[in-house]
Order: sequence, then structure tokens, then C-alpha cells
Amino acid sequence: MSTFSSLQNNHPVIEDSRLKSILEKVLAEERLSYEDGVAMFRSPDILALGYMANLVRERMHGDTTYFNVNRHINPTDVCVASCRLCAFGKKAKDPHAYTMSLEQVWEVAGKGYAEAVTEFHIVGGLHPELTLDWFCEMISGLKDRYPGVHLKAFTMVEIAYLAKRAKISVRETLERLKAAGIDSMPGGGAEIFSERVRRIICDHKIDGRQWLETARIAHRIGLRSNCTMLYGHLEAPEDLSDHLVKLRTLQDETHGFVTYIPLAFHPDHTALGHLPKTSGFNDLKQIAVSRLMLDNIPHIKAYWIMMTPSVAQIAQRFGANDIDGTVVEEKIYHDAGATTAQHLRRQDLLRLIREAGREPVERDTAYRPVTRTESAFTVLV
Repeated sequence: MSTFSSLQNNHPVIEDSRLKSILEKVLAEERLSYEDGVAMFRSPDILALGYMANLVRERMHGDTTYFNVNRHINPTDVCVASCRLCAFGKKAKDPHAYTMSLEQVWEVAGKGYAEAVTEFHIVGGLHPELTLDWFCEMISGLKDRYPGVHLKAFTMVEIAYLAKRAKISVRETLERLKAAGIDSMPGGGAEIFSERVRRIICDHKIDGRQWLETARIAHRIGLRSNCTMLYGHLEAPEDLSDHLVKLRTLQDETHGFVTYIPLAFHPDHTALGHLPKTSGFNDLKQIAVSRLMLDNIPHIKAYWIMMTPSVAQIAQRFGANDIDGTVVEEKIYHDAGATTAQHLRRQDLLRLIREAGREPVERDTAYRPVTRTESAFTVLV
């Protein structure tokens, strides 16, 4: 039976009774509860979820959809962890493993793309030999060579690992990297905070409490970050809602999260390869529920690399207000079987956004508008 079978007061009559009280809260701009989150993740009424999420999205951002011109850099795929969810990390003796030299990182950062990037997105494996000093030199070298490019680097997992190897605190590790030139942090490695699931899919990583504490420290020293959740593996609706509530609670405290990105699990070439891939239905539900639950995180990103450009485009009507960037090269999810292109051109992103009936705005990492001419770009402060 159609969700939109009839209209009353310009709002749809919602036939999933679990969502009716949630719509009332959304209209009254009240915060949704953990129980509301569970109900939404259990509901098959995707059109009702999308309708409510779009109300919030347009309340916050109108018709604007953001994108940026960025470049992903993965300095190494060597990793001491053996997470069942991962197809990217390799052991140091693996003949297919790679580790860039500092000169290679600096060269790759500036090579092979005609449009000037405003952001380098830098993540990699937990290398057993690369030191904090090496990464500080990498960052300072990038900053010297590309002073106008924002450096978004290192997940909470990488930070905790570098701190442990250097035998210093997480705070000191972050302060050294900030002094070297990192401007903000990506949100990867959060996976799912549920201890039950985490023990199965990523028991070699820091736990959820440590991830949140690392983010808290980063925010306290002035580094803003993104945040994520991995879905489509062994999680239950209760795990998903709990994860969002924990992110929202930390955001109440620090106000340091800029963007939330739900990440679809790609099982190919992992130890969980028997699991099915996520559906477009689930991808859109994750976008919608996150927009409804995360009332204090400004932006929701539909990461086209993972959910395909087509689904990311539709997501702009299901709560998302960002479609990510040009990317240029992405290795982590392609190693896990992603079949999307390695990059989209700026004009491709503009077309996708406009076809969705949204107004494209190129941004920098801080969501300041960027204007371009044929030979230069300007950030509008």
C-alpha cells in the first residue's frame, strides 16, 4: 500500500504506525530518541522516511547540495591489523603491498589532474615501521608544496596507533600533527560502536569508546572532523541507532563534527565475502535516518564512491546535502570490490546535482563557497 495514498494538512498519511509519532516530533523540531531510531531502521516505509528527512534537509540547507574538488592519497596499504571487514590492508611481506616514499607522496599529490584541488584526503594502513616523525614530515612537505590545499588526514584509529608506537599520549600526537600542518580529520575507522559486532568484524582496531575519546581530544585542540558508520554487515537496528546516538552525544559536547557519512560495507575480497552487498533501499534509509537522528551535525554526505553516483543523486532528496568530490583515485573501497569510477569530473557532479533539482555549490573543507575562473579559484570567506 502506498505511503502517499492520501494527504492531510499537506503531509502524507503514514501507514507505518511506528513513524506517526516521529513525524509529529519532526514537525515540532523535537529531538528523536534511541527508540525512534530503532523504529526507523526497522521500518520498510522508505518514502515516509525520505519525506521526513527531506523536510529536515530543506529546513537546514534549502536546495543547496555541496561538492568539492579533492584528491585521495593512501600512502601505504601495509597494516598490522587483520580486520575481517577489510580488503585494503596487507602484511608487510605481501608481494602486492606498497608503501610510498615521501617524495612519491608529494609527487602523487600534485600529479595527474587538471583542476586545482582544495583538499587532500589522506588515510592509510597501520604500518609497523613508519613513525610519527615520518608522517609529520609528510604533512609538512605537503603544506610547503601546496599551501593553499586543506589537509584532511588520519583516522582516529591511525592516531591511536601512532600514539601507541611513539609511546606518547593521543593529545601530544595530535598536537604534533597539527603543528606539522593537518587542518582537519576524516571520520573513518568508527565502523560500528557495538562491542558485539566489533569483536567479529574489526577486533584489531581500537574500540568504540577509544574512537570517541580520540575524536573528543581532537576537537578540544581545535581539529574538526567528520564521522562515519559502516553498515550492511552483521549489525542490528539497535546497533545502528546506538551508534548515531553516541555520535550525537559527543557532538553536543564538542561541536567538532562537520559531516556525517554513512559507509556501505563492500564484502568482496574480505573475510565476510559471503554477505550480500547493500541495496539502494538500505543506502537511502541510512541517509534518511541519519539526517533525522543527527540534528546537531550540519551535513550528511552521500558518498558516491560507495553507493554509486545514481543512488547518491537520489539521496539528495532523502536527507543528504553533500555528494562528496572529484576524488581522482580511491583505493580502499575499490580493493573491496567497488565498481564505481575512480573519479568524477567537476561537470559530472554539477549535472548530477542539477538533475536532482538541487543547486550545486562547490565548497572547501570548511563548507565555504569556492568560485572558479578558467585559471584560478577563490574561497569566499
